[in-house]
Amino acid sequence: MEARLLFFGLVVEDMARSLAFYRHLGLDIPKSADEAPHVDVDLPGGLKLAFDTVDTVKSFDPDWSPPKGGHRVAIAFGCPDPAGVDAVYAKLGELGYEQYKEPWDAFWGQRYAIVFDPDGNHVELCAPLEKSS
Repeated sequence: MEARLLFFGLVVEDMARSLAFYRHLGLDIPKSADEAPHVDVDLPGGLKLAFDTVDTVKSFDPDWSPPKGGHRVAIAFGCPDPAGVDAVYAKLGELGYEQYKEPWDAFWGQRYAIVFDPDGNHVELCAPLEKSS
């Protein structure tokens, strides 16, 4: 038996609000998707990011409830350089999205920052740190 990763799925309260957030991060999502109960977005490498409304999930899992006590999934978006992390973090804050961890130089060699998407998922911004000569 063989299985292959196809998609990552997020359950969203407000499809239009969530899709607007991910458009700011460069995902190509048509405006017509804002009213859909389920949306698939093609990602590089053949993967997809799927969005389902709470009502859609409850249609096949009536006992579903959101996780409590912290995030269970994180999605990372790469920026071209450390300044890009700072710029995207600042822009999302200006647009009213909740900022969680302001940019820092992580010990693993990346500029890193964390914001929340409209449903409270960690969205991580990262770029390799410049190597000193």
